[in-house]
Amino acid sequence: MAAGEGRRLRPLTERWPKPVLPIDGRPVLAALLRELAGAGIEHCVVVTGHLAAQVEALAGDGAAFGLDVSFASQPSPDGSADAVRRAGLEPPFLVAGADTLFGPGDVARFVAGADGFDGAVAVRRDPPPEPPHRHAVRVVDGLVESVLDDDPANPLAGAPLWALGPRVAERLAQLAGPPYELAAAFQQAIDDGARVAGVEIGATRDLTRPEDLVEENFPYLRGL
Repeated sequence: MAAGEGRRLRPLTERWPKPVLPIDGRPVLAALLRELAGAGIEHCVVVTGHLAAQVEALAGDGAAFGLDVSFASQPSPDGSADAVRRAGLEPPFLVAGADTLFGPGDVARFVAGADGFDGAVAVRRDPPPEPPHRHAVRVVDGLVESVLDDDPANPLAGAPLWALGPRVAERLAQLAGPPYELAAAFQQAIDDGARVAGVEIGATRDLTRPEDLVEENFPYLRGL
């Protein structure tokens, strides 16, 4: 998913889409595409919207990253589930936010942890939950019970990495909205008995505020 406007990063995102901005001197989207290829993913649909031409120019046909890449358009910001529907994929499939840098090998570990379940949600301890944009996820005995948990003592935050099997994917067309959100699709499936794994991954990195662009790239720049 690479269609968002990145409003909290303005004015940077008035000129550049968030997925092409760098962490450690590399565009976040480029790092994600390489991680997907390393996890055994062969085909990737990049859903674009805001400043789409820059995102599409970076990803190209995917050959540089070891993937086959195509594109779908999300004309208006109608939510994460809307973005996924526009990709037109048949389950099972993986969904990732194109603005987050995952630790080396974490995408592959998530794919392995999702195997055998109706779906999976990635959770992390760093950064911690920070509602409303980063909710906690309640996981009990390895299964997600609540995708949006309001327990302030819960240290597990949701990460923008999901796996959808048929029982979860079928919910995408049944949501009220807009906006149409993945969290609602997962919770409906869970409430109906779907087994959704909560797979803990390592720390992730993101650009939230304009000053983050300096902080996340300072070690790289200092080493030049």
